[in-house]
Amino acid sequence: MAKLIINETNKLGVIAPEIYGHFSEHLGRCIYGGLFVGEDSDIPNKNGMRTDVVEALKEIKVPLLRWPGGCFADEYHWRDGIGEKSTRKKMVNTHWGGVTEDNSFGTHEYMELCSQLGCKTYVNGNLGSGTVQEMSEWVEYMTFDGVSPMAELRKKNGHEKAWNVDYFGVGNENWGCGGNMTPEYYGNEYRRYQTYVRQYDKDRPVKKICCGANSEDYYWTEDVLKTCFEHVDPNAHGFMDLLSLHYYTLPEGWLPKVSATEFDEELWYKTLWAARHIEDLINRHGAIMDKYDPDKKIGMSVDEWGTWFEVEEGTNPGFLYQQNTMRDALVAGISLNIFNKHCDRVKLACIAQTVNVLQSVLLTEGDKMVKTPTWYAFRLFRDHQGGELLESAVTGAGEAGVSDDKKVPKLTESVSVKDGIMTITISNLSMTDPEELTIQFAEDRAYEVIEARILKGSDVHDRNTFEEPDKVSDATFDGIKANDGKLELKVPAASVILIRVK
Repeated sequence: MAKLIINETNKLGVIAPEIYGHFSEHLGRCIYGGLFVGEDSDIPNKNGMRTDVVEALKEIKVPLLRWPGGCFADEYHWRDGIGEKSTRKKMVNTHWGGVTEDNSFGTHEYMELCSQLGCKTYVNGNLGSGTVQEMSEWVEYMTFDGVSPMAELRKKNGHEKAWNVDYFGVGNENWGCGGNMTPEYYGNEYRRYQTYVRQYDKDRPVKKICCGANSEDYYWTEDVLKTCFEHVDPNAHGFMDLLSLHYYTLPEGWLPKVSATEFDEELWYKTLWAARHIEDLINRHGAIMDKYDPDKKIGMSVDEWGTWFEVEEGTNPGFLYQQNTMRDALVAGISLNIFNKHCDRVKLACIAQTVNVLQSVLLTEGDKMVKTPTWYAFRLFRDHQGGELLESAVTGAGEAGVSDDKKVPKLTESVSVKDGIMTITISNLSMTDPEELTIQFAEDRAYEVIEARILKGSDVHDRNTFEEPDKVSDATFDGIKANDGKLELKVPAASVILIRVK
């Protein structure tokens, strides 16, 4: 029998709510038709934002929304997205589908969306094809409350008060679509551009995010940090607040035609093994960061993560529209447990992407909306936000898999406490086998289970469609027995469980 041992006397750090962030790019139907339909749409909306989507995102307590990209960010010129919509400059979205972008969703619309969601803002600036002046003026436009050309332009466009920009990305994927730069070149560009991301309101500072590595590119991390911190005080406030890391779960490498819905047992474990690999990356990139930032003042921002499969048949390949099964829910459970347990370094993460793109939490089609299994996983994990991570470990569960090189731990978990309530999340990665589990606490006292829920399909291939929108959802889990200060339960195969105790 497996044991989950929780030492509630050892608190290891605060789980930043931003770890549960989301990513919205001008890609396919993420923005247009997904988050935004316009004020004149027949689809219920508030100031152009889809009411059903906003309410669904509020339910999972979305803490942060990244925008406008992604690769799109480094060809986005913010002035094209302000002012009267009918006169905004149109452009071709060369990265994603070659469609015309009419810029009807721009800075004001993004800020309106974040206001409706009640979430923090993460704006990604254009370093790849934009100028220092352009980036600097965008920050001034958004955040300066005094008298200046950009503040006056914002007021002219209908917004008197400055907004709060919580995070600002100085470029995106500059090793690739953001300019194909060398790490040394980008490091020097980061130094230059970030200088002009001014802090106009000292009470509401803009946290700056430096473009970090893609997957296993440790050379990029080493050389960017070396370049950035040469002749710079690493403790200088606001020089660099976070360093990004991008990693997608690709079970067969980059990028074969792997179906989002059809998979066998071998491909199931390859996918979950690939999801687990993010922990190796956090450890190895984190070790490099420790050389330059031993006090962990710079956070890691895993601001693009999730599964990347073949698009659904009949859809534009450039729109990256894929379905979502219990396999995706397990990837979410694995990833979020890992981020929680590395909260000393990981301070922000964004699943890619929010609606209709890659591992989205919501799918839309006209006036219809579907909550994916990943959305339900996020709902089970939402109470970790802002909690204190507790020391925990699973013993005796063993591994699951069909090949020696792609085996995964059968159970993954994380535990936090907030306001006297302990939140426990457990995922069983086995495709076929349940696991008997005893939860053992350090303190000699009886804990009361106040909530227990489970996410599990009748089949691992189950998904929610517009014809069957509720095929996969979480439900009350009543299989927990208290026994002599311990909790005993059977964790079903391919499931995610939430237990809350006090």
